[in-house]
Amino acid sequence: MRTWIRSLRPLEDTAVPAPARETVDMREAERFVRQFHAENPRAGDPLARLRRVARDVARSGTYTHTAAELEFGARVAWRNSNRCIGRLYWRSLKVRDRRDVSSAEGVALESVAHLREATGGGRIRPTITVFAPDRPGRPGPRIVNEQLIRYAGYPRADGSVVGDPRYVDFTRAVRALGWRGGAGTRFDVLPLVIQPGRGEPLLCNVPGDAILEVPLAHPAYPWFAGLGLRWHAVPAISNMCLEIGGVCYPCAPFNGWYMGAEIGARNLADHDRYDQLPVIAGRLGLDVRNERSLWRDHALVELNVAVLHSFEAAGVTITDHHTESRRFLTHLAREEAAGRVCPADWSWIVPPLSGAATPVFHRYYDDRALSPAYVHHPRMV
Repeated sequence: MRTWIRSLRPLEDTAVPAPARETVDMREAERFVRQFHAENPRAGDPLARLRRVARDVARSGTYTHTAAELEFGARVAWRNSNRCIGRLYWRSLKVRDRRDVSSAEGVALESVAHLREATGGGRIRPTITVFAPDRPGRPGPRIVNEQLIRYAGYPRADGSVVGDPRYVDFTRAVRALGWRGGAGTRFDVLPLVIQPGRGEPLLCNVPGDAILEVPLAHPAYPWFAGLGLRWHAVPAISNMCLEIGGVCYPCAPFNGWYMGAEIGARNLADHDRYDQLPVIAGRLGLDVRNERSLWRDHALVELNVAVLHSFEAAGVTITDHHTESRRFLTHLAREEAAGRVCPADWSWIVPPLSGAATPVFHRYYDDRALSPAYVHHPRMV
């Protein structure tokens, strides 16, 4: 057995999952089945399928999606994600059907396999792994972490933080629960906390060969590499439920690829994250005493240049916010041509860098909740 699996340890005092829904709402099931057949006319008779679904729900309180329904539902959930700017490629989502997996060890193994497959040596592939669903009286497994890869945060006595301040509480919790893997650096990858449907939750380290990281350098400033900054290649969200036709898959980690501004204008730039703008401004010799010098803006651009340059030099998939904004409007036009609503949250679609310089800034969007969808769980740790 792999050495990282030996590090799995039972945890205590963690919250148990919310109870599974008692029975599937047939109205939701019917809406999904009719949508699936409307967009997949070769799938057969929708009325015959609805009769089978109704029979199963009457007998057991739930029903089982076919492989084709699961794949369609996962992809449409991405299509319906109102906060995602990168939906143009929703049809390309690779769906790993692991509905037979409900144990914590099984989820750990398959989550690591997900990372390896999605990473693709740098050619990032949009991927989702779907584990066992909630069933009446039998909740499915969950991953407590927000993402499969995130960095620890260690508070110092002077109030500063080594690592990511966003995860100070989570780091404290997993250390109290037995995690000993952190070396105390700014980029220690946090362990996964996995809650099975039944039994004790487990803690496991993510093996190093499943984590692709990109060290950051700047094409014009040799000193930038000396800052020691880096970031991981695969943004895999892991704490959301995939809801399809009234069925909740509470453990369904999924990823696309990064837009550079997510790293360079948020993760490494935000004051309550890595807060690197003052450091970079200082190295650039900017006047940080006067906001009218726009030192933050200058430093922010150079940080984002470094992110895009470094990922490209490493051969790792990434996109910039100008390109992705145009792609989103292409997606929007295609959805409108297909007669579908394209939900979008303006505050998330507009990039956090040079928003007004992108075409997505200059319009409004229809922000409504559609199904299938990815939805948030109550916070567990």
